[in-house]
Amino acid sequence: MQGLIGKKLGMTQIFDKDGARIAVTVVEAGPCPVIQKKTKDVDGYEAVQLGFDEMKESRVTKPMLGKFKKAGVAPCRFLAEFKMDEGEEVNEGDSVTTSIFEADIFLDVVGVTKGRGFQGVVKRHNMAGGRMTHGGHSKRRVGSIGQCSYPARVAKGQRMPGHMGASRVSQQNLKLAEIRAEDNLLLIKGSIPGANGSVVIVKKALKK
Repeated sequence: MQGLIGKKLGMTQIFDKDGARIAVTVVEAGPCPVIQKKTKDVDGYEAVQLGFDEMKESRVTKPMLGKFKKAGVAPCRFLAEFKMDEGEEVNEGDSVTTSIFEADIFLDVVGVTKGRGFQGVVKRHNMAGGRMTHGGHSKRRVGSIGQCSYPARVAKGQRMPGHMGASRVSQQNLKLAEIRAEDNLLLIKGSIPGANGSVVIVKKALKK
């Protein structure tokens, strides 16, 4: 199994065997029930659909409820698909836990960043802004955005004020510092995208 669905709990610090302090993000990963098994014969590819965060049956549509009952699991709020390793056998209704990971491997974490609302260019794009003294009138404004009489328009991709955050981001090659299997916790070195309590997808690193 290539990954799990989890919840970001927050950040803390641990100490390694040499006494060095490491900042880690705590993720509650799984256990994730197998909702559906995709096969090459039926679906055209091999994958497994996992669920996370149980919910009431009354909050699920009837087609989805039938899907959960077919797998023999409780309804889940979040679903995600993962590829399987070669020769791995997983059946619908099985539970996938943090045992698929090993300490000191590298992970990719996918999450939705914190929403910042409408922001100006200084905060959104780290622009310097204009001078604050001696009659400067630009302050935190954008500045010039156009060209001369040709092409006489604003180029596509121009950095402007606008909506900031609340976007899906993948953080790659984060080291898994520690696994606490009894509590379903992963301690990942460094920060990951998203607010505390947000749902994240933790996968084995693609590049490392």
